[in-house]
Amino acid sequence: MPVTRLIHTASLAAMAATFAALAGCATAPSTPVSNAVVAPYADTIDLDGRLSVNYVRDGKQESISGKFAWRQHGARTDVTLSSPLGQTIATIAVTPGEAVFKEGSNPPRSAPDVDALSMQALGWPLPVSGLRDWLQGYAVAADGKRFAASPAQPKVTTRDGWQLDFVSWQQGGATPKPLRIDARRGAGGADGDIERIEIRIVIDAGS
Repeated sequence: MPVTRLIHTASLAAMAATFAALAGCATAPSTPVSNAVVAPYADTIDLDGRLSVNYVRDGKQESISGKFAWRQHGARTDVTLSSPLGQTIATIAVTPGEAVFKEGSNPPRSAPDVDALSMQALGWPLPVSGLRDWLQGYAVAADGKRFAASPAQPKVTTRDGWQLDFVSWQQGGATPKPLRIDARRGAGGADGDIERIEIRIVIDAGS
């Protein structure tokens, strides 16, 4: 059974609770620590969070929610995708020149491009390569320049067409860290028949 169907068939109550929690993050007022840009980029981060994905394919709206764990150490990234109840659905391991997608007992899939692999395996684009930057408040802007977000400058369009909004920020640190990121993109060649997609990312914990 495809990953998307496994997530769709998770407990409806759990999915509703997840959407409610994400909606709470959307409506809660944000009090930025400061207007400074984010902390310096770190090669090693460990994050846990939630995803809410809405996309349109062939005129049909699809919605998915779940959890993720992000382990980034140097050039290697390991991503675990889970159902709203925490059941592991799939893992993605990225090393220089290769990405490997593993779903349950199915044989692993591999490809040089992690974003193309995730699109093929999931049926919707999960921008793993971009998230290496986004989760820390950075991006490569449409003009090719390095962008560092801040509470005063939270929006950017990336070189590959994603519209990012760093909606809210974690509290209590000397420099701001992203708490919620909204990413949107319209139809694109690499996205197959996806007409548009919106991804809401909420970071629960991390370092």
